[in-house]
Amino acid sequence: MKTKIIKPISKLTFQIATTALTIGKVVAIPTDTVYGIAVKADRFKNVEKLYKIKSRERTKAIPVLLGEIDQLPQVTSDVSPELLKLAESFWPGALTIIVPKHPRLPDNISPYPTLGIRIPNHPITLKILKSVGPLAVTSANLSGESDSSTAEEVHSQLGGLIDLIIDGGKTKTGLPSTVIDLTGNKIKVLREGPISFENIQKVLSSN
Repeated sequence: MKTKIIKPISKLTFQIATTALTIGKVVAIPTDTVYGIAVKADRFKNVEKLYKIKSRERTKAIPVLLGEIDQLPQVTSDVSPELLKLAESFWPGALTIIVPKHPRLPDNISPYPTLGIRIPNHPITLKILKSVGPLAVTSANLSGESDSSTAEEVHSQLGGLIDLIIDGGKTKTGLPSTVIDLTGNKIKVLREGPISFENIQKVLSSN
């Protein structure tokens, strides 16, 4: 497989990216944290490609990116007031929230009844997500290797394994998102990132 790199500078390149995702191709996309490899989130065979490309452990779920808050009912069975409050405060942004997984999503997207979701703060990827719908996205690197913050870094690890790379320039932080779990009795921080737990608590405690 030859991996093509395109710069998102025209309507044509946007159409190439959305068409590739719609027909089941694997596309590397820029986000506000690191580059990720993406497929349509509603197809079992597409999600399988992500695990195989990365040699990813099956015990690790694949996060889902959304283009807007209105897409929440497509990916979770519980749009809680807490979820909406955090979404309205921190999205688009570097906060991944663990929520109950929607039963219509493919089983292989997560081995658990839960799923990590977020809206990334990147104009190119947001436009793609709003057009195509929720995407299953995992970091654009081989498992255990460094995250990718440029299209060139993606190609050095995954060239020949994925179909397309959208070159959106260097990512802003190069750091993975903060991850919190909303599914228990208390909120848990699973990974520290750009958004602090202190700020999350402030939002949830505000009227």
